[in-house]
Order: sequence, then C-alpha cells, then structure tokens
Amino acid sequence: MALSLQGTLSKAPDLARRRAGKALDETGLLCVTLLEGLRRTWDVRQWWGEFIEQCWFLARVTSVPVMLIAVPLGATISLQVGDIARQLGAQSGTGALLVAAMIQQVAPLAAALLVSGVGGSAITSDMGARNIRDELAAMEVMGINPIHRLVTPRLWAASTVSALLCSVVILAGVLGGYYFNVIQQGVSPGAFFDGATTLLQFSDLLITLFKAWMFGFIAAAVACYMGMNCDYGPVGVGRAVNQAVVVTSIVVFLTNYVITMLYQVLVPPRF
Repeated sequence: MALSLQGTLSKAPDLARRRAGKALDETGLLCVTLLEGLRRTWDVRQWWGEFIEQCWFLARVTSVPVMLIAVPLGATISLQVGDIARQLGAQSGTGALLVAAMIQQVAPLAAALLVSGVGGSAITSDMGARNIRDELAAMEVMGINPIHRLVTPRLWAASTVSALLCSVVILAGVLGGYYFNVIQQGVSPGAFFDGATTLLQFSDLLITLFKAWMFGFIAAAVACYMGMNCDYGPVGVGRAVNQAVVVTSIVVFLTNYVITMLYQVLVPPRF
C-alpha cells in the first residue's frame, strides 16, 4: 500500500502538468474560434439572416425569465439595504444604493448568466448535434467555413441580446425595489430616485452595457466551441452543455472583475 501511495504521489505532478497543458490548449482554441468568428464580420450579407433568427430565438427564450429574476432580485436588495439603512437613519439612500447596484454589477451579470444558461445551452446542443451528424465536416467539404457561417451570427446575436437584456434587468429590478421601498417601507418617491443621481455617472451606464455586450460574446464563443468539439453521441453533447455553462460563468466573473477594476481606476467613483 505504501508503494502504491508513493507511486500515485510521484505521478501527481505529471498529471497536473498534463491537465494544465490541456486547459491552455483549449483556451487557445477557444480564442482562435472567437477571433476567427469575428474576422468575417464585415461580410454581413452572409450571416444577416442567421443573425436575425438567432436574435429572435434568444430574445424569446430569455425575456420572460430575466424579468422573473430581476423583479424579486431588486426587491430583495431593496428590503435588505432598506433594513440596514433604517437602522442607520439613512433610509432615503436605499434607492440610490439599489439603482447603483443594479446598474453597475447585477444587471450585466444577470443578463450574461441567462444568455449562457438558456441561450448558450441551446447553442451548444445545436452545434453539438451538427457535429455528431457530421454537418460541420460536410460544410468544410463544400468549401464553407462553419465558423464564418454559424459562429459569427451567434456571436453578434448573443452580444446584442445580452445588452438589451441588461436594460430590461435594470428596469425590472428598479421597479421591484421601488415597490417594496416606496410602497411597503414608506420612502418618498423623490428620495428614492434623487440619491441615484449623486452616485451614478453616464459612463456607469455605458460601461454596464459594454460589459453585457462582452459577456454575450463570451457566452456565445464558449457555447459554439464546446458544441463544435464535443464527443460523439448524446452523452458528449450533454457534457458539452454542462461544461459550456460552467466555463462561461467562470470567465464572465473573471472578466467582470478585470473590467470593473480598470474602470474604477480610470474613472473614479462620484461621492
């Protein structure tokens, strides 16, 4: 047993190196897929019809869930922040904190996770089904680049819908917080909205939409890559869908941290 344990420990560094190398290879291939999908963006006539179809599909499957999530999310933030603010004697600042939180952090992340969980899963399963049916190989035989024909419209559709959903999340979340903070807790409507103008800048909204736009690109790129490189069979497609959602969530949160840190350094917050 001791020799077996010693052999296992001696193989651990090699296993870790192989896994790290595999992760780096997949990261590089994912970046190549994203860049190759963007390379033919100028040829709009080739992917415009697929873009409209994907936008309609993503908007249809994500619009209702995003509102059902945003309203109780805004209400929960309003209730929690309002309770703390009431104890500190600053209940009128609840609206400002709610609006700032929804615009700066909650809205782009919620939109990205919904695009990844609902739309990204469908994209991964679609691309995986095409892969196991050898449709992608058939397109290459006919001289058609599957990345240009399939990935490019999905990248732009996911980014566009993600930016639009971000606006819906902000509106629904603020309405939910307004109901519970103004109607339930008795804060005046003027005080609810007045404090937000002191904390927010117009650049905050622009960077929020930019983050949602970037997160949509990431979600679509990961979904397409996982689907196009899945194992053959239904099990491979199912695993690719799970991996796409997990990887997208990790990359989105890391990207959000980097963008937020750079934005706070370049554009100091207003006090």
